[in-house]
Amino acid sequence: MADTKREIERKYEATPDTKLPDLTRVAGVPAVIDKGVAELDAVYYDTADLRLAASSITLRRRTGGTDAGWHLKLPVAPGVRDEITVPLSEPLPHALESLVRARTRGAELVPVVRLRSSRHIHHLLDADGAPLAELSRDGVRAERLTDGGRTAQWDEIEVELADDADPAFLDAVDKKLRKAGVRPAKWPSKLARALAETAPEDGEHAKAAAEPAAPALVEEPANAGDHILAFLREQLDAILAYDPAVRRDLPDSVHQMRVATRRMRSAFKTYRKIIDRTVTDPIGEELRWLAGELGVARDQEVLTERLRSRIDALPRTLLLGPVRGRLRIWSVAHGSGARRKAIAVLDSKRYFALLDSLDTLLADPPLLKAAFGAAARVVPKAVLKDYDRLAVRIDHALDLPPGHERDLAMHDARKAAKRARYAAEAAIPALGKPAKRFAKRMKAVQTVLGDHQDSVVAREALRNLGIQAHAAGESAFTWGLLHGQEEAQAAERERELPEVWREASDEDLRAALSG
Repeated sequence: MADTKREIERKYEATPDTKLPDLTRVAGVPAVIDKGVAELDAVYYDTADLRLAASSITLRRRTGGTDAGWHLKLPVAPGVRDEITVPLSEPLPHALESLVRARTRGAELVPVVRLRSSRHIHHLLDADGAPLAELSRDGVRAERLTDGGRTAQWDEIEVELADDADPAFLDAVDKKLRKAGVRPAKWPSKLARALAETAPEDGEHAKAAAEPAAPALVEEPANAGDHILAFLREQLDAILAYDPAVRRDLPDSVHQMRVATRRMRSAFKTYRKIIDRTVTDPIGEELRWLAGELGVARDQEVLTERLRSRIDALPRTLLLGPVRGRLRIWSVAHGSGARRKAIAVLDSKRYFALLDSLDTLLADPPLLKAAFGAAARVVPKAVLKDYDRLAVRIDHALDLPPGHERDLAMHDARKAAKRARYAAEAAIPALGKPAKRFAKRMKAVQTVLGDHQDSVVAREALRNLGIQAHAAGESAFTWGLLHGQEEAQAAERERELPEVWREASDEDLRAALSG
């Protein structure tokens, strides 16, 4: 059974002579308890080419102390990681190995570094005796287990926030430590330092992979191609970051992973004058496949919640028959196996091949002539082309009478609005506020059209639920009533669309986008 906690900590440089200040002088810390010394022995696992370390992920098997076991740490933000722990076992637990599969892609995980630490622990307590943080002073001995590596040793200080404590407390401790001359650590983790300091003499590639980034000015993208490639890299990073979240069934993870795939696929289409579509079109089709496979569970969940909220809003006198039970049975039947299927997709050779293709694409991008032009000249043209495409679809939808054909046309317009929005979002780093305002307007159009499409899908589901209820000898009254509500909501969205579109098609906004 895996346990998960959010780890928030600060690391500091130390030597055997470093003296700690009196931490009871920190506001809200009346007591500091010496918990003694623990001997810790941890073996860290990675691929031979250190793919986990390159992604700031650590995987270890540790004995000693109060939390012996297998630990996987996934980065959330600087100084913040999710730590997933499972009991000690041999071999590496499948539950952890699967969470890094998008990084390893079949490469074997092997022991790379052994760290033995002598940890002197202190608990910082509040007035009620509850822990605020744990301060540990570690004497570390590192041994490289591959490549004929070397050994290293150092001292360091860690301050880890207690569960449910205010993160601002670490700022107060940090201020006290700095005043006493204790400085923040150069390295983000013990593993990163160990990999660098134990690398073989000819292992400069390994040392470089572990070396923390030096503070430096980040060069601005030079041209249109630089901007679009930066956007594409952000989406690939998001896909890889949300992969373990989807496997852990975390809230909103499927949705966010699908958004990243759609943004990337949309950028391929919008910016086809910048990056060669003969290369990106096949990858885009694989992204469409991935988004579709992941969407089964998500779409069912959203639809079920929509119908449930409709039912909850009805007076009890209008709930005729076992309405809630019927919805529950229908939802389980349609959602059964969806999560297992999503995990199977993330473990498939096709998915790993897609990730490999994206790595290759970004490592050696097939840029076209327009990529080397100024972003302020090239990017607006691509965004406005998507806008014109949307305008044609909306005009067509509004020209149709209410009914099935208009529903289909509005669905097509919704997809075009989403593409125009993503195009503008990708343009924000290059074009600034005009692109941000444009994206906001496109999102408003997408929202109206999206709610309309959700109503279309809900009506079809309600019709089927009514048929099932009738066939079972139940009253279909409530399902028909809900169908009517959805029909009325769709009509309301159709009435709203012209005004929302008028605001989105402001000529001044278009002019600002074009500079």
